[in-house]
Amino acid sequence: MDRRSDADLAIGELYAAHARGLVRLAWLLLHDEQEAEEVVQDAFVAAHRRWSRLRDEAAGAAYVRRAVVNGARSALRRRGVRERYVAVLAAERAAAPPGPDEQAVAAEEHDELVRALTHLPQRQREVLVLRYYLDLPEAEIAEALGISPGSVKTHAHRGLAALRAGRER
Repeated sequence: MDRRSDADLAIGELYAAHARGLVRLAWLLLHDEQEAEEVVQDAFVAAHRRWSRLRDEAAGAAYVRRAVVNGARSALRRRGVRERYVAVLAAERAAAPPGPDEQAVAAEEHDELVRALTHLPQRQREVLVLRYYLDLPEAEIAEALGISPGSVKTHAHRGLAALRAGRER
């Protein structure tokens, strides 16, 4: 057997034995099922990539468990950044409250935009949110999503075109 198939087999066995418990661990740390599952999957992918470098293959479970805890910490940090950003936006809006008419129009436009975004494919939605809500440049969006800058441009173009087409209807 070559190293790759050894890693495939070992990670498969490790996954079968520990995945459910690790998802529970991640959920206890994050209180979000989808995020917990993603953290666990990322941990197994990382373990597979590093399998040949592990000194003791029996340490694989400990490595994956540590990766899950670290992944949950990172997810919590990202969540904190998001929550602080939303709080800053809310504070800015509260500092100069618009009139009742402006509030009604803004709320309706916001709801319309959110509904339109939910109809976009996930990658297009992510690119548009990172670009227009967080005001990130293409390079940072590409890094955050693990895609090329060209893909960021393509997803942004397609997402904006879909939003325009939906608005024109």
